[in-house]
Amino acid sequence: MKLKDLYIDYFVSKGHKQIPSAPVVPENDPSVLFNTAGMQPLIPYLMGKHHPYGKRLCDYQKCVRTNDLEEIGDKTHHTFFEMLGNWSLGDYFKKESIGYSFEFLTSVLNIPVEKLAVTVFEGDDKIPRDEFSANRWMELGIKKEKIAYLGKDDNFWIPGDSGPCGGDTEIFYWRDDSSVPEKFDPEDSRWVEIWNNVFMEFYQDENGNVTELEQKNVDTGMGLERVVAVLEGKTDNYLTSIWDRARTCLEKLSGLTYEGNEKSMRIILDHIRTSVFIAGDPAGIKPSNTDQGYILRRLIRRAVRHERKLNIDINSDIDIELAKIFIEEYAPYYSELSQNKDVILDVIKNEKIKFSRTLEKGLKEFEKIALHTNVIDGVTAFHLYDTYGFPIELTIEEAKERDMTVDEEGFKEKFREHQEKSRTASKGKFKGGLSGNSVIETKYHTVTHLLNAALKRVIGPSVHQLGSNITEERLRFDFPCDHKLTEEEKTKVEDLVNEWIKEDMPVICTEMSKEEAIASGAECMFVDKYPERVTVYSIGDVSKELCGGPHVSHTGEIGHFKIKKEESSSAGVRRIKAVIE
Repeated sequence: MKLKDLYIDYFVSKGHKQIPSAPVVPENDPSVLFNTAGMQPLIPYLMGKHHPYGKRLCDYQKCVRTNDLEEIGDKTHHTFFEMLGNWSLGDYFKKESIGYSFEFLTSVLNIPVEKLAVTVFEGDDKIPRDEFSANRWMELGIKKEKIAYLGKDDNFWIPGDSGPCGGDTEIFYWRDDSSVPEKFDPEDSRWVEIWNNVFMEFYQDENGNVTELEQKNVDTGMGLERVVAVLEGKTDNYLTSIWDRARTCLEKLSGLTYEGNEKSMRIILDHIRTSVFIAGDPAGIKPSNTDQGYILRRLIRRAVRHERKLNIDINSDIDIELAKIFIEEYAPYYSELSQNKDVILDVIKNEKIKFSRTLEKGLKEFEKIALHTNVIDGVTAFHLYDTYGFPIELTIEEAKERDMTVDEEGFKEKFREHQEKSRTASKGKFKGGLSGNSVIETKYHTVTHLLNAALKRVIGPSVHQLGSNITEERLRFDFPCDHKLTEEEKTKVEDLVNEWIKEDMPVICTEMSKEEAIASGAECMFVDKYPERVTVYSIGDVSKELCGGPHVSHTGEIGHFKIKKEESSSAGVRRIKAVIE
């Protein structure tokens, strides 16, 4: 039985309800490009909102992290990964949570106790040292010498500068053939973190004041890829059973062995797998130069660049064959992959074709540069990389053939600047997304329901939401449409929305089964992403949708709706940007 199944079966046996994985692209959360952790889609419930499935939950969540994209290629990093999680929303707390973690690892996965060590929060001037967790671990058999107390940088969680927070306890595994040391040293890299239990028992306000929460929550996470590597005794995650079929296929079709070509093959495998999940997401992401589309484009193109590095013909179907394997292997758990199979394959194929043309343009640009200089400075080398997809290795290769030199250090400096900007931007986005329930954002979220209904009446019943993005300044709404909206159509949509707002209709929330919701006529484009218990929001006889976001109580609270821009998002998809005045 696969680890995912073992995990879910265990926690269901402990009274948890399995909830479906959220999409990799968050709904109505402009603060992050992708869901980066299992807890992220559950933030409203961790902050006190009632969950339709109750107080004990478990799942396996699709996650994508792109902050360190250029680090992909080593043994342990992945852009896409699966996070196994279980939660207590005001139910059990530290004693039970630690007990469940320990029992699963030692009794279900049969990991020897002597190979485990833990860290706990050492406390500070506002929050006491977590002696309870340390004592609980010792009760279960973890020796005192295998427990380390660490500070806020290592064993504390808070969403930004304020919000629910608390210390955590992390579980480590000794991944080395040598004898397990008597004393745990968290700095020793042979100790690998495999599980994290976060205990949200406090609230910190913007001034740094800390108070106890009435509802104390537990949030846990265990990275599937890392734990599989531990169980199979592999130090290279890409040599585990997770990757066997795809890795073997890559070796066969390339005529090369994994050994000796590890970095490029890891990048190809990782990036194609991640591209499959992004392109197959219900949000309908297509390669572009912005947001999630930009990441998808980078992933496909970087995979192709490393195929070229391995002398794989750019016209080969190696990416498609790998994508088919990933779709087949993951579809039993994520049905959207089989449903969107043709879309996924077309996205990868078409982007590869576009990139081959871009490479041709890059070569022409290189030729122009070579006419005027014998030295490619760092700025120019980075321009070739950033604009034309030229890896520095390709620039060096082309320069060498022409007896030219390349300022590699200058390129590295520009690249470091680029990385730092990317990390800073991502950090800011993540931080902001945890407080997306402001009054204005709630208004914008509600008005997307009215906008969707108005578009159906003006354009036709086939219109539906393909994706939305909400900030405190505006909303963005994507929908299928084969033409640019006329001024008359835009005016009709605006008038309808504002008419419904003036009617001050109540916004009714009803909890029911997914089957009942669909039977009642509630709009639901991607059925599989919803749990069996759902919330349905109704606005008069105008709109009825499955939704989990924040809403106003009456439409009259919204304000005046105004379309600021209507444009193409991608082929067959239009985008409206609108504001509330």
